[in-house]
Amino acid sequence: MSGLDPIGLQVWSAALGAIAEEMQAALVRAAFSVTIKERRDCSTALFDGEGRMVAQSHSIPVHLGAMPEAVAAVMARGALPGEAWIINDPYRGGTHLPDITIVSPIAVDGVVIAHAVTRAHHADVGGMSPGSMPAGARELVQEGLIIPPMRLAGPDGVDAQLLELVLANSRTPDERRGDLAAQLAAHALADDRLADLAARHGGASTVTGAMDDILAYAERRTRAAVAALPDGEWHAEEALEGDGVTDDDIVIRVRVAISGEQLTVDFTGTDPAGPGNLNCPIAVTRSAVYFAVRICTDPDIQASAGAFAPVTIIAPEGSLVHARPPSAVAAGNVEGSSRITDAVIAALGGAADVPAQGQGTMNNLTLGFGERVYFETLAGGQGASPGADGPTAVHVTMSNTLNTPIEALEVAMPVRVERYAVRRGSGGTGASNGGDGVIRRIRLLDDADVSLIAERRRSRPAGRHGGGDGHAGATLIGDAPVPGKWRGRLPAGTVIEQRTPGGGAHGAA
Repeated sequence: MSGLDPIGLQVWSAALGAIAEEMQAALVRAAFSVTIKERRDCSTALFDGEGRMVAQSHSIPVHLGAMPEAVAAVMARGALPGEAWIINDPYRGGTHLPDITIVSPIAVDGVVIAHAVTRAHHADVGGMSPGSMPAGARELVQEGLIIPPMRLAGPDGVDAQLLELVLANSRTPDERRGDLAAQLAAHALADDRLADLAARHGGASTVTGAMDDILAYAERRTRAAVAALPDGEWHAEEALEGDGVTDDDIVIRVRVAISGEQLTVDFTGTDPAGPGNLNCPIAVTRSAVYFAVRICTDPDIQASAGAFAPVTIIAPEGSLVHARPPSAVAAGNVEGSSRITDAVIAALGGAADVPAQGQGTMNNLTLGFGERVYFETLAGGQGASPGADGPTAVHVTMSNTLNTPIEALEVAMPVRVERYAVRRGSGGTGASNGGDGVIRRIRLLDDADVSLIAERRRSRPAGRHGGGDGHAGATLIGDAPVPGKWRGRLPAGTVIEQRTPGGGAHGAA
């Protein structure tokens, strides 16, 4: 049993969660790039001294579920209190190369009680095209600078030589310097807050004991939620619409089995990793599975290592969902993870009444204007649930970023937004209607390198229990449709229009 009573559990969970949220706020406010300060494409979390996630900000699901492997990689290098370690290698706990993670051990009274972690999407980390999200990349080195676990800062300050190396591999070095400094500031804040919490509430042992109790409580609740579902085995599959190198479908196959309080998610039979960059390192697959399980059981359970303990993942090495070096992965983090989530939720629909499918894509757009680079994901329609219509114009499943205000985009980049509207009627119709996508039309005011990566251009988000499917998306350049994965250089004056998918409906009308 827990050492904390129910009230104590809630108080300590809130206290640690508040530190993670304050880290997020500090990072966003200090950041230089539009991607972080406006879209909030960043995540923060607290891990315990053993490397188990205890608290997280309400931010990006695909970041947070993958963080444990990055923390483990840093701990294996012998990281010490007072240090900050940097990593983005997708095969050592990263997601894709633009997501740079910093990990800092935090000690109180000489004991490492926690690790502060930030992960932020940096607008450019090198590679074959601006933005480090190149459609059609065939290997990881084409996507940017690969950073293994390395000590970025210590008690004497930032390692100037390592920082210089990172900046030299970005087309936007000043912006990278500012965003990395913002991450480090969030870590300094976490150190201060945990030290204060320990000083006011009994020292290091009290904090670590509370963390243990929070993790045990989350595990008990998750096991109870899984046990409340019927035992059985269900299957589903989803197909990625090519990967920028091949247009052939790449199929994700999943089996979900529930036995008592244990849940197994098995991807045996999934297609091999493709030649393009929609492949997923195992950390990304874990993120997608944990997110799907959480929303299909009890979303109010604290997302932590305890909540994930009852879940077993089987992912054959070399498959799309467990890619190995040197496979490219930039789009696996955004698009592969979205479709893994769709597949797992569809399978869990055999045991629970889950929502209809949402847009199933992040509609990624990257623009490079020399020393100015912009990356974003674009909202669409969410699937309907049994008792409510799906939300309209929202980021779905593995993305939880915000909209970039038109004013901020036009100030930061040489573009003009000519239309930005809800795509009326794009959601499926039924007893509960699917949410609508959006239409956005931008005109380039300067020559630009452009990369587009999107799904649901050939297939439609599925309705559930007789509800209608959502509409597929479309991307147009100069009013001519282009594939979901496209990259090229466009002259000033070119118009790019994105029509994002709507969500599926729930129940027959």
